[in-house]
Parts: sequence; structure tokens; C-alpha cells
Amino acid sequence: MLKSIRVLSALACLLVLTTCLNAADDARWLVPRSKIDTTELKIVWQYNLPLSERETLDQLRVFSNRLYALSGRNYLTCLNRADGNVIFSSIVAPAGLPMTGLEFYKGEIITIVGSKLIEISADAGTEQTYAHITNSVTCPAVRNDAFFYVAGGDNRLHALRADDKVLIFEVAAENDSKITSVLAEEDFVIFTTVKGNVICIESDKPVKLWQFDAPGAIAGMARDSTSLYVACRSTNIYRLDLKTGRMFWKYQTQAILDESPQPGDKVVYQHIPGSGLIALDKQAGKLLWQLPGGLGMLAETGDRAFLITDTGVLVSMDNVKAKQIYSVDLDQAVIYATNTADSKIYIADAKGRLACLQPVR
Repeated sequence: MLKSIRVLSALACLLVLTTCLNAADDARWLVPRSKIDTTELKIVWQYNLPLSERETLDQLRVFSNRLYALSGRNYLTCLNRADGNVIFSSIVAPAGLPMTGLEFYKGEIITIVGSKLIEISADAGTEQTYAHITNSVTCPAVRNDAFFYVAGGDNRLHALRADDKVLIFEVAAENDSKITSVLAEEDFVIFTTVKGNVICIESDKPVKLWQFDAPGAIAGMARDSTSLYVACRSTNIYRLDLKTGRMFWKYQTQAILDESPQPGDKVVYQHIPGSGLIALDKQAGKLLWQLPGGLGMLAETGDRAFLITDTGVLVSMDNVKAKQIYSVDLDQAVIYATNTADSKIYIADAKGRLACLQPVR
């Protein structure tokens, strides 16, 4: 009898110890394994950024096979997004100095820090070249093989030769309105304005190819292989032909838009302030579903979308059935990257815990 009691006591102690160890293990993870056991999600890796006590993670971006994490003191960490191994970590601008944009082009990161247009090596995090900008800027700079394009506070788009940063030409909207976003390709450049202009020019000279005019300021734009998706502060989302500017469809929302659309494979996602996230069919422009509190798209796999909300809930949505499959409460994990290359999901919290998840079927 005494022996049995001892055995039961030992088992009870072991159970308590195991529970405590599991709890401690869960506490280390941004996404505790216990929360995703009933889903097809798997933790691929986790990395804890070495942030100081008052430092926070501000931004995550996916470029090619890399993941870039930018902190509030302009500390940039580059990781291999497949395995989470650190490629470099470095201060890319003085702490407190605002950075405008974090764009990527053929192995280099482009940003504007103060009055400098800077190229940073995507492999080493070191400054490669820079040029002084005489005007303030209104949106991130972009480039192609031949030019950098900088939207200045003078309402002009300045084209700087890529080799030596010499100004070659500049262009403005006919109504001289402020530029809100720029998209550069090798053969053409598109810029938008606060007066609703969407203007496409030749990439090497100020020759207009087409123009589309919306009834309000353009909040942002994004493209896929054939179309341009434009969010307008007049509450409309437009799909335009990339070559001609012809409108395929427009969809009116219930709020003023302040972010670019996120085109996926068959769906366009748009954050609606105060309402959440909506999904539109890319071909027809019809509403598929709305997610209250939704912030943005994390990744897609087939007809499945993975989304994040403003309270840190990860949602799996079937785009065809317009049905939520499951949700996982991630608490404070509301810093995220939008990944359109594959199904990997990248999320983080302000403390710098950074995790990669992936659906496995």
C-alpha cells in the first residue's frame, strides 16, 4: 500500500514537472506549439532579435530569399528566410533619423535618410553609394537599371542616372500636384498624385504613355503581371490595364483608404480603416469576404489565404468558399511581412521575437 502511494506521488510529481517544463518551453516561443497543434501550421524557425530595453521592432520586409527586420533605432537585420540564419546585422542610419522607404533592387536596398539617397548592400548591410537630395521627398525612391526616381517636395519626379546620380530629367503632373507613390519598371514608370492622377511615362524621358484620373488622392498602388491596382482616398479601388491605363473595374468601399492594395494570386486584399480587411476577385472586382479587424495578407497557398488582425489573431481563410477555416490567437504578434513568393508566414512582436511558420499538408 505504502509502495503504491509512493509510486502515485512520484507520477504526480513527474506530471507537474512535465507541465511546468512544457509551459516554460511555450513561453519561449512567439507562437507556442500548443496553439497550432490542431492546425496544419508548423514552426519552421524562430529568432530573437537582440533589441535593447527601449528598442522595438518596427518593420518586416521580404525581398527575394531574404527577410529584413528594421528596428526603431534603424538597426537592420537580414536573415535567410528559409532557415532563419542571420546574414548581417548593422546600423543603417543614425538612431532617431527618419528613413523613407526600404526598397530592394538587384542585390541592393534603397532608402532615403535625411537628405541622402542611399544604396545598401543586401549581402553585407554596408553603404555602397549615396547622393544628396536637394528637395524633401514625399514617398520612397525606386529604381530600374538606368535611373533612380525620387518624388520631391517640389511636386516633380526627379530621374537620376543610376551610375552617378546626375539629374537627367524631371516631370510633373499637369496640375502640379504632390506625388504620393512611384513604381518603376525597365520600360515605364508610373506615379500617382494627391489630385487623383495615375500617370505612366517612358522610363528614360518625360513622355506620357497614358493617364488615369480618379476623383480623390491616390493612397497607393501595386501591380501584378498585367494589371495595376490603385487605392483612392475617395473610397474606390481600381484595377487598370498596365499597358494602357484602361479601367477594368472599380470597387467602392465604406471608408477613406490609406494603404496600397495587396494583389495575391487570384485575389486582391485591401485594408479598410475602421472595418478590417476585404478580399476582391481580381478578374471581376467582386467582394469575396470581409474580415473585421484584419490588417493584411501574410501568405497564400492555393486558394487558402493566411491573414493577421489588429489583435494578433492569425486567420486561415478559404478564398473560394469565402469561409474562415480556423484562427490562432498570437497575442502581441502584429508585426508582419507580406509574402507573395511562397506559403511561408513571417510574424513578430515588438520585443523582437521573430518567427517563420508554414502550412504543411
